[in-house]
Amino acid sequence: MVLFGLMIAMLLAMLDNMIVGTAMPTIVGELGGLSHLSWVVTAYTLATAASTPIWGKLGDMYGRKGVFMTSIVLFLAGSALSGMAQSMDQLIAFRAVQGLGAGGLMVGVMAIIGDLIPPRERGKYQGMIAGVMAIAMIGGPLVGGTITDNWGWRWSFYINLPLGVVALFMISVVLHLPKKRVQARIDYLGAALLTVGITSLVLITTWGGTQYGWGSAQIIGLGVLGVAALAAFVYAETRAAEPVMPLHIFRNRNFSLISVIGFLVGFTMFGAMTFLPLYQQTVQGASATNSGLLLLPMLLAMMVVSLIAGRVTTSTGRYKVFPILGGGLITVGLYLLSTMDTGTTRFMSGAFMAVLGAGMGFLMQITMLIAQNSVEMKDMGVGSSSSTLFRTIGGSFGVSMFGAVFTHQVQSTMAARAGGTGASVTSGSAQLSPTSIGKLPAAVKDAYLHAVASGTHHVFLWGAAISVIGFAAAWFVKEVPLRGAPQAAAAGEEPVPVMSVGEAV
Repeated sequence: MVLFGLMIAMLLAMLDNMIVGTAMPTIVGELGGLSHLSWVVTAYTLATAASTPIWGKLGDMYGRKGVFMTSIVLFLAGSALSGMAQSMDQLIAFRAVQGLGAGGLMVGVMAIIGDLIPPRERGKYQGMIAGVMAIAMIGGPLVGGTITDNWGWRWSFYINLPLGVVALFMISVVLHLPKKRVQARIDYLGAALLTVGITSLVLITTWGGTQYGWGSAQIIGLGVLGVAALAAFVYAETRAAEPVMPLHIFRNRNFSLISVIGFLVGFTMFGAMTFLPLYQQTVQGASATNSGLLLLPMLLAMMVVSLIAGRVTTSTGRYKVFPILGGGLITVGLYLLSTMDTGTTRFMSGAFMAVLGAGMGFLMQITMLIAQNSVEMKDMGVGSSSSTLFRTIGGSFGVSMFGAVFTHQVQSTMAARAGGTGASVTSGSAQLSPTSIGKLPAAVKDAYLHAVASGTHHVFLWGAAISVIGFAAAWFVKEVPLRGAPQAAAAGEEPVPVMSVGEAV
């Protein structure tokens, strides 16, 4: 029953952006403020990323249950206010409130599971978590479109309220965790410096190459501010009584390695999920209405493999092989996706996505499991939040860098294939709407389809090259016995040997 409430809370955090993204054209039509459209998403993302480590630390200091319920209440308040917004400025401000609450939802779920379930048993529940992610990614756009068309865009926010109330009720009634009270003061300086550093990084990835050039004063200034803030943060954490992100957790080799791997998983996953629908809608002529269903092969493979990996981890206590297999399959999957062109069938692209999804399935929850097993119980919150943060930042960088590669390649290919006409078509943006594509002359349209195929080719090829780093890092993960192992192992029997890749296959 506790896990059911936690899954609802996780669904709230993951579903929101998917639903709101579908409703955005309608929102702009009613509220105006097209120039501020990106800030509706950016405000939410910034607030989520900046608050994630703070929620984790507060849970460690003052008890998980109360902090988690506070984050749900804050998220629901932001949802209600967003639904009542009368201007784009109000909507942006209320989305920031909603994002502050969302930062505590994912961390709270992971940390509470870490408190309740020993790592050895936690693998059994990975399929549930992967299933929630798949439901959010597939159902979000469909639900968002249905709600907006039938009830109005405001209900894309109001729909969170009944779900959140159910989660709050279940958590308050059935979740029993010990209350804590730490005498040390909250690390306000560390929290402020970390917020400034994270905000600068996210803004660089959001604005770089789009609103401002990569060499512009704004982007360089944000880079300098981010580096200075993070350097000051590291110094402040060495002197704080209760640091918001204790640096000693990074002395553990497994935690540091899995943080790098988690960053790269976010980098490749969000990049893939951004450009795969674009390729299928533009080059393969798929309907935008069913954009969530286009990712079904990848998401189903991720869910099934995650479930199998969790079961094997629970029954054997072995897990090192899974990051290795995951890193290898992600690299292979991204390379296969890079071979797609204008003649690739949907069946072949679906098969390539399934390979990528299988790699993600081996890594998505195992990375969190290893991170939580690498820290002491008192640091469960900051361990969970740090792992989530690195994946989030990786996703921001991935979308931004892949976007820059895609835009450059599309524009250069259009100029080469269609001359000045092609260059003028994509001068403002590398992405055209299906309606705009249909109005292009035949020669220019053909050039654009080849340009999009070329852009996705380079995106996935770069992704494959970068994912090799994660594959290499996985080999250095040390298989530490999972807490909560069978009594025989705890009594001093010889430890289970590490499973080789060949034995696993």
